[in-house]
Amino acid sequence: MKYATNRRQALAALALPAALGLLPRAALAAEWPARAIKLVVPFPPGGGTDIAARIIAERLGQRLGQPVVVDNKPGAATAIGVAAVAAAEPDGYTLLLSGSTSFTVNPAVRAHLNYDPFRQLTPIAMVARAPLVLITGARSPDKSLKDLLARAAAEPGKLTYATFGAGSAPHLAGELLARAASVKMMPVPYKGSAEALIGLMRGDVALGIDTMASALPQVRAGKIVALATVAQKRSPLLPQVPAYAELGLGAGLLDAWYAVAAPAGLPASVQQKLLAALTATLSEPGVRSKLAQQSMEATLLGPQALRGVMDEELTRYRAVVAKSGMLVD
Repeated sequence: MKYATNRRQALAALALPAALGLLPRAALAAEWPARAIKLVVPFPPGGGTDIAARIIAERLGQRLGQPVVVDNKPGAATAIGVAAVAAAEPDGYTLLLSGSTSFTVNPAVRAHLNYDPFRQLTPIAMVARAPLVLITGARSPDKSLKDLLARAAAEPGKLTYATFGAGSAPHLAGELLARAASVKMMPVPYKGSAEALIGLMRGDVALGIDTMASALPQVRAGKIVALATVAQKRSPLLPQVPAYAELGLGAGLLDAWYAVAAPAGLPASVQQKLLAALTATLSEPGVRSKLAQQSMEATLLGPQALRGVMDEELTRYRAVVAKSGMLVD
């Protein structure tokens, strides 16, 4: 009898860890967050995505009561960092903050992508918009976009523009511009915004397409020149610079935005807590002001609205890619 009792106790002790193993996600979700959160940014430090992430991460961490640590994982037009998030445990401790490149551009332009943002990610919210600007080096012979496009027309395929890799948002934006202006240009890949800006300043490439957050400091320093904003109307930050629409280039518009996502399978309770914390963070005047100082607009679109934007953009970009032949293998 004693032997049977001891045996039952031993089996119960062995079964306890296994039983606990069936509950961890629910238990962890209930107490989330209990430790630091990693916010993956699939770009090098210094670019617009990184700037937005650090502004939001600081206050988001304070809201959640745990540090939100930015983890830069650049490469393959954001695919390396996004794939790492998609493969992570969906426990709320690994998040993604990236732009439309990751969510809609890559799926449209890359034939073989190592992640599927529609199936492997849980969209949480769009958090900011960042207008794009066309820029050239201060020593460039082109003093206006008209001059640059005239040179591109005179030398088809020779005028170069910086991208963040094949299939990146600047690559698609360059193709949209080329089609709108009926010219051919040559994309030159860089690892990210910081390297592309250096290439522009050195004169290695003729044109860049970047966020105002990244470009404005160098424009104000006189190291690069803004030729046009990728927008319907002029920006109050660059009132002297014409917008695409007034130059007859409306067909070349590309919307740039940043969003937060998590691995697919994120518990609903964690998603709700995270969305509530993001909503509160983006409503803070200090956060909105810091984003505005970086030429970004705090914008909150929840999961359903964000998914709607993703669906619409993917359809539109795939149509452009099919016509242009810029599909990346």
